Amino acid sequence: MNFAYRYISQENFSSYEDFCENFKIIVPKNFNFAYDIVDAYARLEPERKALVWCDDHGNERVFTFTDLKKYSDKTANMLKDAGICKGDRVMLILRRRYEVYFAILALAKIGAIYIPSSNQLTEKDIVYRNNAAGVKAIIAYKEPNLLSQIESAMPQSPSVEKLFLIDGKRDGWEDFDDLMVKSSDVWVRPSGNEATLNEDTMIIYFTSGTTSMPKMAVQNFTYPLGHIVTAKYWQRVIDGGLHLTVSDSGWAKFGWGKIYGQWICGAVQFVYDMDKFVPETLMEKMERYKLATFCAPPTIYRFLLDNQPERFDLSSIKYASTAGEPLNPDVFNRFRSLTGLRILNGFGQSETTVLVANFEWLDIYPGAMGKPNPAYKIDVVDEQGCSCPPGEEGEIVIREADSNKPVGLFCGYYQDKVTTAKVWYEDTYHTGDMAYWDEHGFLWFVGRNDDVIKASGYRISPFEVESVLIEHPAVLECAVTGAPDPIRGTVVKATVVLAKGYVASAELKKEIQDYVKKVTSPYKYPRILEFTEELPKTIGGKIKRAQIRQMDNQR
Repeated sequence: MNFAYRYISQENFSSYEDFCENFKIIVPKNFNFAYDIVDAYARLEPERKALVWCDDHGNERVFTFTDLKKYSDKTANMLKDAGICKGDRVMLILRRRYEVYFAILALAKIGAIYIPSSNQLTEKDIVYRNNAAGVKAIIAYKEPNLLSQIESAMPQSPSVEKLFLIDGKRDGWEDFDDLMVKSSDVWVRPSGNEATLNEDTMIIYFTSGTTSMPKMAVQNFTYPLGHIVTAKYWQRVIDGGLHLTVSDSGWAKFGWGKIYGQWICGAVQFVYDMDKFVPETLMEKMERYKLATFCAPPTIYRFLLDNQPERFDLSSIKYASTAGEPLNPDVFNRFRSLTGLRILNGFGQSETTVLVANFEWLDIYPGAMGKPNPAYKIDVVDEQGCSCPPGEEGEIVIREADSNKPVGLFCGYYQDKVTTAKVWYEDTYHTGDMAYWDEHGFLWFVGRNDDVIKASGYRISPFEVESVLIEHPAVLECAVTGAPDPIRGTVVKATVVLAKGYVASAELKKEIQDYVKKVTSPYKYPRILEFTEELPKTIGGKIKRAQIRQMDNQR
């Protein structure tokens, strides 16, 4: 049994049209994921498996929902005793540790707000987040450099009262493990003013900024229900099957793929706490634990495919999906040849759940994002806000964002009405992402507003050029950006990581450039082609094109 049926109008649909017409999320009064999903499983199916965790050092832990209830109740009591109350902001920097689940569920039970954060944050990053959100406590994992950065930030972070350390002891830090074990496992759901309401803030996501400091996207307590579509109809998780989304807990992708929709739909979370991404080791884990469903950024798929995946038995995987960056047709085709599986593309933001995806009733066109999630009214508009016809590029927007706010759409940017008003106005949320419809009603990604290259009077999609480049056998991965040019203003630039066996040379550069000219319109070829050992990326695997542009502008 899984709980998806409780919160949707119906589970099964005969077609995408049926899905669009009849799908509806049912939002109960005062929904709280920790009580209404995790604790409910613990009560009705005490031995139901929830989480399988392992790391690179031979450690493994398996948790039932009963275990999660117990440890989240103990953590809630510990945090409450430490002064954490409803509405307080708590930053979690816990990588892929299983304790992140104890903390997230405990904070939901208290009604406190959690802020997922990367372990790559510097002192400056931490100071900014602490003060912008008014962080009251930080829960972190023992990584010496990270802890030093946090400690250096404390003199400039007056709101922070408590530091909790997991799996270690350190002066100035509370011992999370010791305090949690000693705390009571009896927790009573608060009532009255302490009870959580649907409209209360549950999460603050810091979203990457290209021209400003990161914004703080607010998600309320109904947010997990929006991810039923993410898990059930896009990732297609299987009741009782192990699901792996490759993501750190510091990113919104964690909420997308490692907790909410998956547990509502009955999947078992598989969490691999890797020290460093090694393609062969990941595939060993996938084979050993017999994953049922798998989701990763295109970058991960590329590395898997370039490290002899045929050595591993991946036949247990029934569905594979991707998000975070556009999916190149080359990756799609190679993975299908290897496994017989079609990678299911999906698209969305920290501000949303999945907006567009390759749902089960649809034909799949390699590279296409898919069709809209019926929970949202998606459109593509020009600069005047008018709907674009097929083939014309425009901005993806969500209509009726005020009058009929979809479950899963953010509530605005935290304490920032000005920034919210720049993207959310006239009953419409503007995503800032560019796309176009094709004649079949599928959406194709073009790029961020600030990623689209305007060169010599042309608008050029970085993704389109990257898709061609990645087909060349010498190119392992690449990033296409606009680079300043004294004559043309802006030209197309490709930053390329070479595949094994290839050596950078002027001849190879020309060969790759000529290849692009032959395969796509010549005006799109990269006039600048730069070889590099690695591309700048977020810990979640997204290429930092803005960083490449910034470095070029500085030069």
